[in-house]
Amino acid sequence: MSLPANSPPLTFVMTANRSRSMPFYRDVLGLRLLGEDSHAATFDLGNRTPMRLTDLPDHKATGHTVLGWHVADIRAAMAGLKAKGVTFQVFEGFGQDPDGVWSSPDGGAKIAWFADPDGNGLSLTQFG
Repeated sequence: MSLPANSPPLTFVMTANRSRSMPFYRDVLGLRLLGEDSHAATFDLGNRTPMRLTDLPDHKATGHTVLGWHVADIRAAMAGLKAKGVTFQVFEGFGQDPDGVWSSPDGGAKIAWFADPDGNGLSLTQFG
């Protein structure tokens, strides 16, 4: 059996401190809070795709990207987030430009990375 083609996705992001992370997702990233229970806060990622910001005591970020967004204009999206205090990551030897944007060798994508308050890797991607 496989998943039905119309099964919408649900994503989970772990946090060691939900009260610290919720304002980041709500106020900085602008995600709409759908609800909260004793285990998680649920946000709308867009198109009715829920994200559960889930409590995990002693959570440590893994160093890889856990969630990303496709954006039409990466520079504009970065400017908006920078205005809200987001710092974009520059990885030594990765070939990013001074703003932290990496361009794929074929020119098909531009990606920039940043982190949430737990250090979970987040990204913006502009295709084309």
